[in-house]
Amino acid sequence: MSTDVSDGPPHPSRAGRDLRAALAVGLGLGAAIVASLLTLPELFIGIVAVAAAVSTVELAGAFRRGAGIRVALPPVFLGGQTMIWLSWPFGLQGAVIAFAITTLGCLVWRLRLSADGYLRDVAASVFTSAYVSLFACFAALLVVPEDGGFRGLCFMLGVVASDTGGYASGVFLGRHPMAPRVSPNKSWEGFGGSLLTGVLIGALSVSLLLGGAWWEGMLFGAALVGSSTIGDLMESLIKRDLDIKDMGNLLPGHGGLMDRMDSLLPSAMVAWMVLSWLVPA
Repeated sequence: MSTDVSDGPPHPSRAGRDLRAALAVGLGLGAAIVASLLTLPELFIGIVAVAAAVSTVELAGAFRRGAGIRVALPPVFLGGQTMIWLSWPFGLQGAVIAFAITTLGCLVWRLRLSADGYLRDVAASVFTSAYVSLFACFAALLVVPEDGGFRGLCFMLGVVASDTGGYASGVFLGRHPMAPRVSPNKSWEGFGGSLLTGVLIGALSVSLLLGGAWWEGMLFGAALVGSSTIGDLMESLIKRDLDIKDMGNLLPGHGGLMDRMDSLLPSAMVAWMVLSWLVPA
């Protein structure tokens, strides 16, 4: 029988993905994001808003499928969009005020149903608002300054470098699991690859794009590797708790959009915080 991968259905990689589909989707999304950052950063905020909207719906659906938890989707969805768009003209204060109003909306919306599961549903609703939309606000905040396009590009390059370095090292060198009960495919060798590529790309991007020192870029890259790894492990725990494989099936080779946002969401907050400290606008 022929072993040519072009015959028959696509074969998964050693990491369990359809690698060709994953690469095609990843490159397409990456090209759109880079184009927006280099031409019109405000368009990047729109991409962030759409990604947060889709991820919110996916996470709410996962809660419903996996545990019967009813997220207050209307206030969470609308409040999340308000957070992101208010962060553009009003900064962090606008996002926090919108988050507080969204939390109140979740409490009120759930009143229409019985007391059974009230606390559980409200907690999941507020969690969804914070985990998706509030974290996503920091990606929008990155591009507000005059050099915001380059700041957003440093953020995206750092996370992609961490994910790509970790994936390649884990596939070819992975021997020692980092957290076998949480994510069996994640290894210490993969983390080493993430750290190497993340620090290198961080040093290059921060120094060349933002005029920062090389050591500042290394700190930035290392911080993003840490937040990306933690974000990946957090989402793995959520999926294990809900007993689901993927958050959705929107992206071939990736699962749902939320399955690609896991490392980006916490890293957006870390990127904004570290760059505001090291290379203030």
